[in-house]
Amino acid sequence: MPPVPVLSSLPTGRTARRLEWVHLPPHVRALVEARLGSPVVGARTRTAGYTPEFSSVLTTAAGTRHDVHAASVTAQRAFAGALGGRAATLATLPAGVPAPRLRWVDGADATGRPTAEWVVLETEHHEGRMPLRPWDLREVGSALDSLERAAALLTPAPSAPAAPGIGDEIAGWPELWDDVRVLLPGMAEHLDEAVDLAASCAEATTGDTLVHFDLRDDQILVRPDGTVLLAGWDCPVRGAAWIDTVLALLGPRGDGHDADALLATRPLTREVPVAHVDALLALVAGWSLRQSGLPAPTASPYLRDLQRWQGEVAWTWLAQRRGWI
Repeated sequence: MPPVPVLSSLPTGRTARRLEWVHLPPHVRALVEARLGSPVVGARTRTAGYTPEFSSVLTTAAGTRHDVHAASVTAQRAFAGALGGRAATLATLPAGVPAPRLRWVDGADATGRPTAEWVVLETEHHEGRMPLRPWDLREVGSALDSLERAAALLTPAPSAPAAPGIGDEIAGWPELWDDVRVLLPGMAEHLDEAVDLAASCAEATTGDTLVHFDLRDDQILVRPDGTVLLAGWDCPVRGAAWIDTVLALLGPRGDGHDADALLATRPLTREVPVAHVDALLALVAGWSLRQSGLPAPTASPYLRDLQRWQGEVAWTWLAQRRGWI
């Protein structure tokens, strides 16, 4: 049976409501310019993503370009903490991992804990763009190639900073199914099975690979040569090497690609038991659908739409794999 597409109405590449260069306090702008070694003469705000912190490509008077990110600990505490965590992770990624390298960070210690009013960091600037939507199959392949290279280099997971094990990270997620049963009318006879699958996910996904665990198209950079970099790295976990491959295929699956055919051919997933993949899909479906029912944050007006779409993709994929539809 062909995949059941779940078409998205999200405005791809235009989902973020961010701080801009002129919004940063003078002392933060001065800090950035001192780090860059030249005055900033241009700023292109990144409009993709679902968080409100500052994220821009800055051009200096010297003609150089820089990817700079910043968040206020007072006004954007969670996002400042996430930036600190990103810096700590990027600083320890082995050479060869297809991810932008950390240039510098200010306002966070080596563990990612904020130590100042603002967390500010720069990552390597690379020319590139988000993947095409609907997904182009060649770019799907490039993204999966990068995930396989990353998994090879991130097994075993770096010891510092210590990422949580996936079992600890998702401990309460299976219970969220109690809040989303009403969102899936007509599927009542299968919901208990989905809950049981989600409850088995911690065991099914255990491992010692550093897993990105937050892959979406806005975290993927396609370079002019067609290769892919994996951006973000705010909330990695230790788990099975194949997790990111399944999560990365949610977007292509929603766009109508045969994700199961891809799983069957890729080295990280072709020997993974069917029930293990289903457990991850059940977990993601329950978490995403539950989150989509929460109030929309003012600073991220499309976040709940994204989560509803991801939940529906994961659910229809799971239901088709299990023969429920």
